[in-house]
Amino acid sequence: MLRVHGKPVLEHIVPGLVNAQVDGICIITGWRAEIIEEHFGDGSAWGTSICYARQAVQDGTGKAPELARDFVGNDSFFLTYGDILVPQETYQAMANRFGAGDSSGLLAVTEGEDVTKGGLSFFDDHFCLTRLVEKPTPEQVRALKNEGWLRPENPLHYNAGVYIFRPLLFEFTARLEKSSRGEYELTDAIQAMAEAKARIAGYSIKGRWVDVRDPEVLATLEAETGSQ
Repeated sequence: MLRVHGKPVLEHIVPGLVNAQVDGICIITGWRAEIIEEHFGDGSAWGTSICYARQAVQDGTGKAPELARDFVGNDSFFLTYGDILVPQETYQAMANRFGAGDSSGLLAVTEGEDVTKGGLSFFDDHFCLTRLVEKPTPEQVRALKNEGWLRPENPLHYNAGVYIFRPLLFEFTARLEKSSRGEYELTDAIQAMAEAKARIAGYSIKGRWVDVRDPEVLATLEAETGSQ
């Protein structure tokens, strides 16, 4: 519910999903869930239907999606973190890419420089995921260079936190164990899917990608608003 350009981050995300013809939205809430629920209500003000599921224990991104399993049913679905801003047209472009092939999932990425802060993603010649390393340590980065995964001539793809999945994802989130950071991490489930040869397409975001949880980024965005 942090405000960007005068409205909550989620209020930037919901219209993009609606424009991509999603049938309904389930918002996973946690701390102060009632504020989000009261703001968005049943979703009718945004031309959609919204329901909610509360995550009682915030133990990582890997278990949160399971709260929406009944909501999803047998349908493919978007999954996005609630603090990520992308151009509105991104969601429809992702849907087009996903619908063009027989994929079990789609991972949106952005090009980055400091890959130790997020998911370092590698793709084959068809731009389908081959490997995903979450927040690699300096030692892991060196190993990736030595093994030929990281090459100076190749762009660094950074997991953007916006996805499309088939319900197959839940088979892998159900098997998750806590990472070295003490959390159940969605990226571990995605990596397991890739290892199991599930096809996960990639989509490189066109335009600006913003992770709003960084206070400095939020301050920059608000300063832009003030200068308009």
